Amino acid sequence: MVETLKRKAYDDLLAWKSGKTKQALLVTGARQIGKTYLIREFGRAEYDHFIEFNLALDDAARESFAAARNPGDLLLRISIAASEPLVPGSTLIFIDEIQYCPDIITLVKALVDKGEYDYIFSGSLLGVELENVRSYPVGYMSELFMYPMDFEEFCWSMGLAGEAFAMARESLRNEQPVPEYLNERLLGLFHRYLLTGGMPDAVGAFVRDGTIDNVRRIQSDIRRFYNRDITQYAPKDRRLVIQEIYRLIPSELNNSTRRFKVGDVSQVKRYSQIEDEFLWLSRANVALPVYNVEEPRSPLLASRERKLLKLFYSDVGLLTGTYDKQATLGILDGLGAEGRMNYGGVYESVVAQELTAHGFVPYYFTGKKTGELDFLIEDESGRVLALEIKSGSRFRSHAALNKALDMPGYAIDGAYVLAETNVAREGKVLYLPIYMASLLQRPRVV
Repeated sequence: MVETLKRKAYDDLLAWKSGKTKQALLVTGARQIGKTYLIREFGRAEYDHFIEFNLALDDAARESFAAARNPGDLLLRISIAASEPLVPGSTLIFIDEIQYCPDIITLVKALVDKGEYDYIFSGSLLGVELENVRSYPVGYMSELFMYPMDFEEFCWSMGLAGEAFAMARESLRNEQPVPEYLNERLLGLFHRYLLTGGMPDAVGAFVRDGTIDNVRRIQSDIRRFYNRDITQYAPKDRRLVIQEIYRLIPSELNNSTRRFKVGDVSQVKRYSQIEDEFLWLSRANVALPVYNVEEPRSPLLASRERKLLKLFYSDVGLLTGTYDKQATLGILDGLGAEGRMNYGGVYESVVAQELTAHGFVPYYFTGKKTGELDFLIEDESGRVLALEIKSGSRFRSHAALNKALDMPGYAIDGAYVLAETNVAREGKVLYLPIYMASLLQRPRVV
């Protein structure tokens, strides 16, 4: 990973360090999103002493820690295995790939209570392997969920000054057009982001080379890693179905509704047959489910329908990397539906990724009298916002959104159309450039 990749999660780590009392930190998220790199950078910069153990690679440490009988015994073993002395008050102990020895967490609780050292845990597939971690007493452990690099972080890596996003935020706040030179620059970067995605190694390769071949190789490797994880960690009787669902995601997003058709999975007729398989992919953080709601009314969770969903890859670059390279030329030029293929699924995928990374739980809605709304979200005040995502030039055609806004009994508080355009309001609808999905955000909490 290149040294220039600035991450917002670094500020979250700083907030944990300054705001905690006696709390460990569990950093979760999908594989290959930069967790280990960022924690290592943080530990070396913010502590006088940084101790790191990788339990997947360090067999001696893993076996020794697993044999610990009590907290004091574990601390002794940590001190023996450490590459430098443990100094109370100025040492961060980072235990990576904690899923290889989850019992450590129980013992570390008592060590955290003593307050002598700071502890960070991380690893792969923690949502699957360490679900019981979240049952520990409140106050003992905070959790930081990391995501692939969002569009703003990608822009930082491409050398865009922070003032550019400040100007874009001001335009959104005042509902005024972004200066045209900046709007064109951000749209151009956004099209590149659709191709690279937010996996740090892929972004680093693009920053270094300016070409797509190494990016696509890295994306292919990551998809292969995810398939290997399914083989290694998923229950044996469910692995083949989970792998099939994961492989089907690109083709399912290419259909007109983007909805995942359960019947496309071999020998499956009902959602109930494979609900656990969808949950596994979600908990492994390699896929983002977006569920249907029965009505656009707060709270959206109350009317969620689990059997109807859209399923996205956790990173848009992993999706576009599955396409034939020549077919992605239209993405680079922002052609949307006018290119060699319809990129509606790509645009919805990146919006789902941005919304999720920024604290929202996105849903979608389909009504017999209205049609389909691409996304529904709730802001921190509980207001329901409808988002229509348009990849082509006919973005002012949105009959379903118009009907939903006029439908008696619906409770939609705001409506956005995100497209290849600039900021403009027409009645109840606010048109936004597609990259402004990255500016919609709920307050971050660590």
